Amino acid sequence: MKPYGRKTKKQVGQILALGNRTQALKRLAQIPDAQLIGHLFSYFYNKEELIKFRSVTAMGELAARIADNSMEKARIVMRRIMWNLNDESGGIGWGSPEAMGEILSKSPPLAREFKCILFSYLDDKGNHIEHEMLQRGVLWGIGTYLGTAPQNITDIAREQLQAHLASTDPIKRGYALRALANARVFEYMLVPDFIQADKTTIDIYTGWDFTATRISDIVHACTPEQVVAGNE
Repeated sequence: MKPYGRKTKKQVGQILALGNRTQALKRLAQIPDAQLIGHLFSYFYNKEELIKFRSVTAMGELAARIADNSMEKARIVMRRIMWNLNDESGGIGWGSPEAMGEILSKSPPLAREFKCILFSYLDDKGNHIEHEMLQRGVLWGIGTYLGTAPQNITDIAREQLQAHLASTDPIKRGYALRALANARVFEYMLVPDFIQADKTTIDIYTGWDFTATRISDIVHACTPEQVVAGNE
């Protein structure tokens, strides 16, 4: 990496560490897009989970901005994310499914083209991602997208999300429940008793910070008419 590149990467890291989301995103927007893209991708692999998620947030803002000016350039960003999740890339793809969901939640034009790809990562008959940790990212990414486009949930995605409610991984249970809540499909499903009683606390990223949340509270936060209580 060239000296000025290392300097800019360090600058990006310092900005991502800021507590003020609005200020941080404003400062990141002052960095040329061509430079910022690569550095944000590199922070997907940061050992600090909060910095990784903040880089995902920043990538969502950046890709949406790029799409407003050039859809082709934005498609290149999306293809790079997809390549990161391809076995042939030789990498793991940390942060990539989260970034895809974040981007699609910010850019309806990109969502129209790529939402089927995002959902396919959850589909056993599609591009299903088997890596346990990456599955968390897929669930979070889909949930984030559905938060802005709940009407676009597919039958297959709903079934797969419901299946993850029985996961032994509490984070996957919580992320799957969050996605179903964001899709507003509780009226079409029975919320299992074990989920309503699940007091496990997980950290859920909420746009710039983590919020400690009990899984049962994700259900209870919904309006009564949305929740149909019942047995599994």
